[in-house]
Amino acid sequence: MHTYQTPLDLVRERSPERPVALVRPDVAAVAAQWFQDNLKADVLYAVKANPSPWVIETLAANGVASFDVASIPEIELVRRFAPHARLAFMHPVKSRVAIASAYFDHGVRIFSLDSHEELAKILDATGGANDLTLIVRLAVPSEGSAYALSGKFGVEPDAAPALLLAARRATQDLMGISFHVGSQCMRPTAYQGAMSAASRALVRAGVFADIVDVGGGFPSVYPGMAPPALEDYADSIHRGFAEMMVHETTELWCEPGRALVAETTSILAKVEARKGDALYLNDGAYGNLFDAAHSKWPFPVKLVRDGVAESGLKPFKFFGPTCDSIDVMPGPFWLPEDVCEGDYVEIGMLGAYGTAMATRFNGFGDTETAIVAEAPMASMYGLARRSIPTPRPEHGAVVKLSRARNKKRRRR
Repeated sequence: MHTYQTPLDLVRERSPERPVALVRPDVAAVAAQWFQDNLKADVLYAVKANPSPWVIETLAANGVASFDVASIPEIELVRRFAPHARLAFMHPVKSRVAIASAYFDHGVRIFSLDSHEELAKILDATGGANDLTLIVRLAVPSEGSAYALSGKFGVEPDAAPALLLAARRATQDLMGISFHVGSQCMRPTAYQGAMSAASRALVRAGVFADIVDVGGGFPSVYPGMAPPALEDYADSIHRGFAEMMVHETTELWCEPGRALVAETTSILAKVEARKGDALYLNDGAYGNLFDAAHSKWPFPVKLVRDGVAESGLKPFKFFGPTCDSIDVMPGPFWLPEDVCEGDYVEIGMLGAYGTAMATRFNGFGDTETAIVAEAPMASMYGLARRSIPTPRPEHGAVVKLSRARNKKRRRR
């Protein structure tokens, strides 16, 4: 990947015809450092948020030694770019073939489940293995989150004790409990409430958990969505853990995705046409702008052109390049009134679920990647609108921050 100081430098050099993912590996390094320094938990990166190889390599180089994977392709990806990482197969519903391959071919020992049927499947597919770590996922409310995740996975609280007891009896190694409060959680106390529910389920089951996994949901900042400080989330989790009925050696885990990578990437898109207040871009709902279309998130935008815009800002909507009429991003996206064909627009905060969601529908979807030194448009880590004092790669994507400490205790 080439490195540019700013998106404008890239435009000046080669006027790209395809969308460009402008990535900032150093921002991922800073985020990884924050979680390890401020949350007293093992960090498992949720690969689904952004499976780009540079993300895997950068996080692994900065102390993230565990990864939350949901499929064999994700397992293979991490094994390729972080071969010594610990992998946790945290999808609660898996095929027997996938379970067997994860266990026998890739050395995965951690499996999530939310039903007795899935527990039996895991035991059968691994040949009754006695070295499994079994994580029971509990259904919890998702109030306060932008995306509710309580409807598809998780055992209901009234059925959880029986499943926890069965999982405890099924493994000679570790057993844990997990939950997910929902993506882009805006309420730190949601974690404390979920941990209280998990504690009640464990008490009713009459078992102790070796692991309490608070899942993901850690937020980033977007226009109109300014969450509390990440320190508030850490404080809530630490309070909740202190109040749980667990023993001294119980491990605390978390699975951040969005919070680690949202700030790392922006998308540089070209304006192919303008019709009134509508801009037709070479990227859209079937590319990197899924959330802008289907969730109607008004991501921050910036006009990238030589010189200073000679007009005030006005709201625009975007259309993507496909023939589909639902390929529309309503915004509003505030840009200079004189924006026109041939201009470039940088769309920020798309490191999570941006490139990861892109398809090849209608023959579109190819995205280039380039490193930029410019800070992200917004930040939970105090990085926005100023230079970032961290090392930058000259020819590669991996940034490694100096660290004074390493990972915490391991039960294995």
